[in-house]
Amino acid sequence: MLYSVADYRMADFAAVHSHIHGLGLDDRLGLRAISQGIVGQAKARKAAGMILKMVQEGRIAGRAVLFAGSPSTRKTAIASLISSAPCVMQMLGPDVPFTMIAASEAFSLLMSKTEAKFRRSIDICIKEETELFKGEATKFGKLTIKTSDIETMYDKMIDALSKEKVLAGGILTIDKTSGKITKLPFTKFVQCPEGEIQKWREVVHTVSLHEIDVINNRTQGFLALFAGDTDEIKAELRNQINTKVAEWREEGKAEIISGVLFIDEVRMLDIEYFSFSNCLTRIRGTTFRSPHGLPVYLLGRVLIISTKSYSDEDIQQIIQIRFQEEDVTLTADATSVLTSMAMQTTLWYSLNRISCAQMLARK
Repeated sequence: MLYSVADYRMADFAAVHSHIHGLGLDDRLGLRAISQGIVGQAKARKAAGMILKMVQEGRIAGRAVLFAGSPSTRKTAIASLISSAPCVMQMLGPDVPFTMIAASEAFSLLMSKTEAKFRRSIDICIKEETELFKGEATKFGKLTIKTSDIETMYDKMIDALSKEKVLAGGILTIDKTSGKITKLPFTKFVQCPEGEIQKWREVVHTVSLHEIDVINNRTQGFLALFAGDTDEIKAELRNQINTKVAEWREEGKAEIISGVLFIDEVRMLDIEYFSFSNCLTRIRGTTFRSPHGLPVYLLGRVLIISTKSYSDEDIQQIIQIRFQEEDVTLTADATSVLTSMAMQTTLWYSLNRISCAQMLARK
């Protein structure tokens, strides 16, 4: 008996910065007035484009960038676009690690507030050669695979083949070291492999330094990644891992990829975090006051990108773009009311009223 199932369409929710799709720059970092959902902030966008190029070329490793400005001037949006937008991720490449946290997440009584976050943003590409068997499965009972030149039989692999649902005529790869069987899908037609069945292939594993720390810190090893209750990792263990990774790098077995650590609301961090990271605001945990709430010794080492307050025209354009994103009908009176509300309070306070006003208008 057949049952009909209603076709439900997933609701599209407008996220905080879902209307912003890029920095609005061309290949030569030239500015477009209104592009990819972003309005104004020409200098900040161009500076962010320069930072993006430096990250892409690996010329900004170990440096910090601070986005400073008044509330609702798109600091978080521009900063997150350096790595979070799909178009920017394509420019950086899928292998560049990116860790995004809020300052309120940097708290712990048992673990270091600093090292885990930084080490999550550093990936290690470990290269190794593995021995594989690749061919077409022709018979079952005793495993028989062949290429166009050679045919070989292997025993005691029926259970693994049953789990992978391998059928006669399927192309499969067997890792000799681990015994893992990989089956090519039937939806794609491929010819019978040529040459030898037993081959050597270079395999690249990409893991972060923090993942290596967790695996080596607990007795259950790899399962510790899914436990969620990792204890403090000793400095001696991290030093041993750093030494081993340095040896792998010298031998050409590993490659270090520097990533991006994005910290939102950085003024909420305390002095313990700044001691590791190397308008006047009090530094949390101390009685000292410093610009942006950062220690002076760190403030002198960061690159500061400033954002300016929006004009009435810019706010109107942002509101219109947001109306299109949320699929709401816009009137001239609504634009003027929301613009004046944004000038008196903040831009986000005004934009958050759109969904509420839409619900009231429908009733």
